[in-house]
Amino acid sequence: MGLRTIRYNERDIPVISDKVECIVVGGGTGGAAAAISALEQGLKTLVVEKTISLGGTQTNSLVSPMMPTHVELRSVNRIITERLNQEGIVTSDGTTTCSWFNVESLSYVLEQLITERGGQLLYDANLVDCIREQGRITHIVVNTCGGLAAIEGGTFVDATADAVLSRLAGVPVNSGNEDGHNQQISFRFEMGGINIPSLRSFMRSLGDQFCKIDDPEFYEIAMVPGKGHVLEPLFRQGLADGVLTEDELRYFQAFTQPGKPSVMSFNCPHVPGIAQTTDPIMRSQAVTKGRSMIRRLVRFLPRYIPGFERSYLLKEATQLGIRESYRIVGKYVLNEEDYIRRARFADGIARGDWYIDVHSVLKEMVEKPRYACGEYYEIPYRSLITREISNLIAVGRHISSTFLMQASLRIQPTVRDIGEAAGVACAYSVRHGIELNEIDGTEIKKLLGMVEETA
Repeated sequence: MGLRTIRYNERDIPVISDKVECIVVGGGTGGAAAAISALEQGLKTLVVEKTISLGGTQTNSLVSPMMPTHVELRSVNRIITERLNQEGIVTSDGTTTCSWFNVESLSYVLEQLITERGGQLLYDANLVDCIREQGRITHIVVNTCGGLAAIEGGTFVDATADAVLSRLAGVPVNSGNEDGHNQQISFRFEMGGINIPSLRSFMRSLGDQFCKIDDPEFYEIAMVPGKGHVLEPLFRQGLADGVLTEDELRYFQAFTQPGKPSVMSFNCPHVPGIAQTTDPIMRSQAVTKGRSMIRRLVRFLPRYIPGFERSYLLKEATQLGIRESYRIVGKYVLNEEDYIRRARFADGIARGDWYIDVHSVLKEMVEKPRYACGEYYEIPYRSLITREISNLIAVGRHISSTFLMQASLRIQPTVRDIGEAAGVACAYSVRHGIELNEIDGTEIKKLLGMVEETA
């Protein structure tokens, strides 16, 4: 018996699996968490991933460690952390609340956590379209090594980060600030052969107070002009010598990688002049610009900073570090006033406490109060669902929020918790026969075990 087919764009294309209860499009930070959550709930789940590595920005953009949070880790976050520890990856530095990892270990762990629970993975598959009937998505269309194919689903999670599935389905979106400018693009890289103890000693000899971590396995360095960082004079000398340009002096930061001695991951360069991350031409320009900037930094570091004498370029990210592009317009648009008032919602399904961290192309200043330990705001279920499509839920940086609020909620621990909530919601939808955008979010909050609070 041959594969089922459906008619699409005047051709018959195969339906490559039986109907899936939960299809997660995008296996990144939020998508992987949503898949694990849905599988924990017993749903038949498929992850469609355009690369061959789970983790998204965390792994393919080399974004480690996870930024600190004082919000208590929920189930999926704990499951991932515990498995990383079992793999010999120490995730705690003993000082900060950052969660550390190296990208190869995280990608492997996410894959194992999904496949062990019976989840399916479709790698190297790009979403190209969706098929809708009466306000519901029935199938997605993907481009694979075998050509175009369709997958039928019951619930759909848009974890594409660029709101690709939502936009294809006709959900309205916003992008950028009031001038249409998006946040800064980074192009991260890793260097090997670094003598970390020598680097630490050198930094301390300069009186560096930036890194507070005592554990010798963890270290961080940074240089932002005008912020008093001890490395700034060396960068200025590199500029004077013609080794660097002004572009490389915009922002510099690097972190050690647990499980990979002598390796650091660089949260830079920040690629200048790319005001629209939604422009495919500009994204391509960001790659070529960023790659040249990486090469200048790789030449600079061994010549000017002790500890880097025998270092070398180990790898470049396989995707750009995009902080913000599209944001869906959901049933509720989370905003900066919610941040200021530490908002509580009856349907609050995740909590955030990161500051409004805008990496602006134009260096605009955003002054919003940072939270004290224990303070947080809630993210309502209504920011994950839309009016237009009944069986669609979004997770990740593209949920319904304002430009400024997105700069807080986009960090990895928060995105994982949003993903966990989405997986629980998909299971609730399937079991109760209630569309995702008709679910009372207070029920999801209860299932997540979150204590109800009011503002």
